[in-house]
Amino acid sequence: MAVTIRDVARAAGVHVSTVSRTFSAPNLVKVDTRERVLAAAAELGYRPNQAARALTTGVTHNLGLIVADIANPFFPPLIKSAQSYARVRGYQVFVADTDEDPRAEEELIAILAKQVDGVVLVSPRLSNTAIAQLSADLPFVVVNRSVKGLPAVLMDVSSGAAAAVEHLAGLGHRRLMLLGGPRGSWTSEQMCRSAAAAAERAGVALEITGPNAPTERGGQQAAAAVLGAGATGVIAYNDLMAIGTIEGLAGSGVEVPREVSVVGVDDTIAGRVNRPKLTSIAMPTQEAGRSAVDLLLHAIDLPAGRSAAKTTLETSLVIRESTAPPPDLK
Repeated sequence: MAVTIRDVARAAGVHVSTVSRTFSAPNLVKVDTRERVLAAAAELGYRPNQAARALTTGVTHNLGLIVADIANPFFPPLIKSAQSYARVRGYQVFVADTDEDPRAEEELIAILAKQVDGVVLVSPRLSNTAIAQLSADLPFVVVNRSVKGLPAVLMDVSSGAAAAVEHLAGLGHRRLMLLGGPRGSWTSEQMCRSAAAAAERAGVALEITGPNAPTERGGQQAAAAVLGAGATGVIAYNDLMAIGTIEGLAGSGVEVPREVSVVGVDDTIAGRVNRPKLTSIAMPTQEAGRSAVDLLLHAIDLPAGRSAAKTTLETSLVIRESTAPPPDLK
């Protein structure tokens, strides 16, 4: 027979309603009583019925996590970290993939809103206005997007992009190209702005192209623009694009890094096993996953369910084999 709430109440010597409050609103139960109830529940192997609790309390203990492209190696470490941390805090995570489509993103938010207590949007493609409107009735946290009035986890890609420009300029490259990401990407906007300022400070030329598909194929297609511009140093929106660019250049007989240097973003496993191993801006994805869940649970606990807290995480440039001095300096 399954253990019931009445069994726990009997074993702990309390009323059934006290057991219910211990699991649904523990802050309303005296510490010694709460500990006695939890001990009895653990001894009996009792597990509260989350679905039944959700009907009476309106609290599901589920969170939504929506990402732009689950096939991109940037996202899985963040997802895994968020799930692990949420589980420790007593929550489960529903993961959804928009396939870089803002319309799908909007539909998924509407669907998940009925099943979760809050949503984390990672690298959203919707406009800030749309996100703000959709968050009116549900706590939101955005990752790599700054939306007025909403909590956010921001990875400092601006510093990373500047470091990449300085690295290439330091090697002697005078003509650079930045391959921007998809339309609506906050990360791409920050990269372009910061890289342009860094290039001006370093006295080097920087051409920016985009929007581009944030995929290996997108990088392959962008290789022609690199060759046409005569750039010897390239900064790609992410590692997948960087790898694709290296492949596209190789198809034209151009070697990396002997003739062109390439820098990626994200420091994913794909870049680390690529040949040449990819110089890349490391993004703290695991920390971002934990921080996003932490901010979301804080927002959920607030009386109005609202918070505008922001966490900024540092990035770093990891130098490997895909960058070297330009041909005329060798």
